[in-house]
Amino acid sequence: MQSDELSIREKNVLRYIIQQFILTAAPVGSRNITQKYDLNFSPATVRNIMSDLEETGFINHPHTSAGRVPTDKGYRFYVDSLMQLEEIPVRDINSISRQIEPFQNDTGELLNLASKLLSTITSQLACIVYPNLDSGILEKMQLVPLSSTRLLIVISIKSGMVKTITLELNAEVLDEQIVQVQNFLNERLSGLSLAEIRDSFHERVRDYTDSIEPVITIFMDSVDKIFRDNSGNSKAIVSGAGMLLRKPEFENPDKLQTVIEMVEDKDIIVHVFEKNSSSNNVHIAIGTENVLPQFEDFSLVTKEYKIGNNIGTLGVIGPKRMDYSKIIAIVDYIATTLTDVLKG
Repeated sequence: MQSDELSIREKNVLRYIIQQFILTAAPVGSRNITQKYDLNFSPATVRNIMSDLEETGFINHPHTSAGRVPTDKGYRFYVDSLMQLEEIPVRDINSISRQIEPFQNDTGELLNLASKLLSTITSQLACIVYPNLDSGILEKMQLVPLSSTRLLIVISIKSGMVKTITLELNAEVLDEQIVQVQNFLNERLSGLSLAEIRDSFHERVRDYTDSIEPVITIFMDSVDKIFRDNSGNSKAIVSGAGMLLRKPEFENPDKLQTVIEMVEDKDIIVHVFEKNSSSNNVHIAIGTENVLPQFEDFSLVTKEYKIGNNIGTLGVIGPKRMDYSKIIAIVDYIATTLTDVLKG
């Protein structure tokens, strides 16, 4: 039996098993189904249908219980064919808008808030991955002397993102030289992406004057360091670890350890989010569909958002037993809202 060959009865029983398991985290029996839902057929008929669904891999039979639980295949069929997306309550929409409004001009605080909102509303671990700055368009550079031999470079990307880096100078330079270099670089580089700047920096500044040579030389030697996105762990904002740790699925110490490792090493989340991102639609990866084996007990619901032309990813991580209809809707809504607010 293929998934597209399930009968109406089989689809209904599978839907109710998954909905009940999401609610209770307990294996679902045939009597539970017939008492909870108006199916108009007997527990014996439900047992036969459940046996067929188990034989074809949509549900599983834990050894310690007479009930059944969904498999990854069952969840996938539910998400693709049985589930109806939940409408976000107006009160939640109003609450999100009210909380976002004060931070519309502060990208960093807005993304922090969005991560917390995702976690609070979904009761899952939420993560927002910043866009890769390589495609970011340089708005301006500021050169700030920290001492006679240390220079802070502030790179402002259009739509509000900022990268900072400190350079050690080989010799003392005058404030006037720093101002000249700042003006010279802004004139030559503003409006280009960081990737374009890396590829063409030497060509664009080759006609510099002798008066600024000491500082320009440092830039030439450090182009890759200055204009590459090396943000690593700082690219991710993670909220709601406590929400995940309270789920019954993670009472097992081994599974608990996986959660702790994710939170401590955000690069893992960044990697799996970027691999699971989808340009226009919400992407759902269930259990073994995930790109890393340590995520086989989890589901990920992610969507891309934009800061200007720069693409990031946001979403939630939780047990496979999650309220997909609600979570998919809220991930979609917050990603769309962020993109609208951060058009730049």
